Amino acid sequence: MRILIYSYNYHPEPIGIAPLMTELAEGLVKRGHEVRVVTGMPNYPQRKIYEGYRGKLYQSEVRNGVHIQRCYVWIRPKPGLVARMILDGSFVLTSFVQALNGWQPDIILLTIPPLPVCVPAALLGWIYNCPVVVNLQDILPEAAIHLGLIKSKFAIRIFKMLEQFAYRSATAISVITEGFIDNLLSKQVPPEKITCIPNWVDTDFVRPTPKAGNPFRERYGLDNQFVVMYSGNIALTQGLETVLDAAAKLQDLPNVKFVIVGEERARQRLAQYCKAHNIHNVLLCDFEPRHYLPEMLAAADVGLVVQKRNVVSFNMPSKLQLLLASGRPIVASVPLNGMAARALSQSGGGVVVPAEQPSMLAETIRGLYHDPERAAELGQQGRQFALNYYARDRALDAYEALFARLIQRQSKVAAIAQFPEQVATRR
Repeated sequence: MRILIYSYNYHPEPIGIAPLMTELAEGLVKRGHEVRVVTGMPNYPQRKIYEGYRGKLYQSEVRNGVHIQRCYVWIRPKPGLVARMILDGSFVLTSFVQALNGWQPDIILLTIPPLPVCVPAALLGWIYNCPVVVNLQDILPEAAIHLGLIKSKFAIRIFKMLEQFAYRSATAISVITEGFIDNLLSKQVPPEKITCIPNWVDTDFVRPTPKAGNPFRERYGLDNQFVVMYSGNIALTQGLETVLDAAAKLQDLPNVKFVIVGEERARQRLAQYCKAHNIHNVLLCDFEPRHYLPEMLAAADVGLVVQKRNVVSFNMPSKLQLLLASGRPIVASVPLNGMAARALSQSGGGVVVPAEQPSMLAETIRGLYHDPERAAELGQQGRQFALNYYARDRALDAYEALFARLIQRQSKVAAIAQFPEQVATRR
């Protein structure tokens, strides 16, 4: 198959959807398919175009067999609603030109967010006469409205219209969690359009390794420390102050260290919070190159998943699969009715505590600190669950099957349209 992946984020961006789409594209190439990716100039999470990509309208490259076509995006460090709309608009325009600059695909896979890209993707599906699969990583604008990120009634109306257009124009919709299905069905999306393919993790890449001699621990002087780690996006949906408050309550345990890995600007805010509240057992670290990810995750004694209480229930943090694969116990401070809580409970790989309850979070971590056997058992169960349900090959199988089915159906429709009499005779 010739597959066009339309994704705003891609390698070398280290977190979020970028590693997932990179692994998907390269995995499909290894299985014999042709893949080209239309993406923006890398800028996440710093929201600043990376060195080597600045000052360019377009750039193409081939990496591990994938033809990557990059395009300019208008980016600002702290985008508000208007800036975000200009950013999305710039990608809509420049990416459409790149998508037309190459071979004709058999199928298009579009990742959302951003939501406005559904418009050029639908147009490309018509131009190329091929199916369009919308991959929903988040349900917009509902999640943004729920968090108060979009308040303008006009903007809400526009984004809801875009959401309806995305669902209506898509040939199929792949969702990352069962919770998304209920939401889409409530919006009258036909159930036959929806396929659940959870996000995955490369379980050969991310795997349990011993803490003794761990390079990440050695680099940051963490030998003989009980490391509680949060790594990833530091934004409104997380509420990392809950973690800092929990850390403050565990300062009586001298060898417990909280390690938070994230983008520099967000870390500065957390550093100020620690200083103001006299918290001394927190280490704030910058992101490292992705090939160091397994050793970083393996450096932890406990991995954290954190959400604020007002996060919509269907939100599913992508880091959960990584933490399960690392073989370390997880403590999730998340809404109890949400998909993150449900997924972790199903895995048996950790403990769920209510969101924004630092005392409960601290006591749960204290319990694992004093019960290493239980912590090890949780980590082993989580690793096995990741192998059984989140391995990358399972996702590749599912996407291959979905693409092949849609392409075959499209071919039958085209044949009927071109030779209706012959098809009727065969029947």
